[in-house]
Amino acid sequence: MKAALLLVLTVWLNVQYGGCAFSSSCSLPPSKWCSSLDSAIQCGVLKQCLLSNFTRSHQTADQVEVGLYYESLCPGCRLFLTQMLLPTWVLLEEIMSVTLVPYGNAQEKNVGGKYVFECQHGEQECLGNTIETCLLNMTDASAAYETIHCMESADDVISAAKSCVDLFSPELKWESIDSCVNGDKGNQLMHQNALKTQALNPPHKYVPWITVNGAHTDDLQDKASTSLFSLVCSMYKGPKPAACGGSQRGFRSYSNNE
Repeated sequence: MKAALLLVLTVWLNVQYGGCAFSSSCSLPPSKWCSSLDSAIQCGVLKQCLLSNFTRSHQTADQVEVGLYYESLCPGCRLFLTQMLLPTWVLLEEIMSVTLVPYGNAQEKNVGGKYVFECQHGEQECLGNTIETCLLNMTDASAAYETIHCMESADDVISAAKSCVDLFSPELKWESIDSCVNGDKGNQLMHQNALKTQALNPPHKYVPWITVNGAHTDDLQDKASTSLFSLVCSMYKGPKPAACGGSQRGFRSYSNNE
């Protein structure tokens, strides 16, 4: 799992920033490199950030929307999330959006106005689901995905949470995450995940449960599980990016000597 995380970060650096070495003075996680002009200059990726912004502003088709309904301690969910979904998003984020809904086969009941959850893999999974839900609500998508990937790649998802937050979402204090997880906010966010999962049509039968552009079929599930990259490339209706074998100029990579 740790090797997978290193692979994803390596791919991100080479695809997003053209294979060029970023500045050693950069103390920001990758999701923040293009957050401002100063950060792009500090991290030595100004040219690549400008190219990425130009490409995004000239998209001519809707992104392919991939939804994952999952459980934080489900082995199959962890495998798909860390080795298929997020690596594909790293490569194709210009044409692909991701929605993560940590809940899966959990059950909820209202006890005295507060929701109590019972998770398939026990209380620790409920805790992991809530941590990841709070992350998705409290920081931007890129930072949340990086942090969740870090957690799900670790040997112990829960024990890794704080260090992953410190590494990939440094603007968040762990105390604020803990407050969300153990307070009304986290409880209500998990209830919303329950409602989203219960609203699936057709109803989910297992996890991971994958939707593409809001739809789920056995064929889409099989294709996404086998090669999500190929599926997203084939379903995107705009000019294909270079990663998909297209010639869209905005996606060309920069060599080290450019």
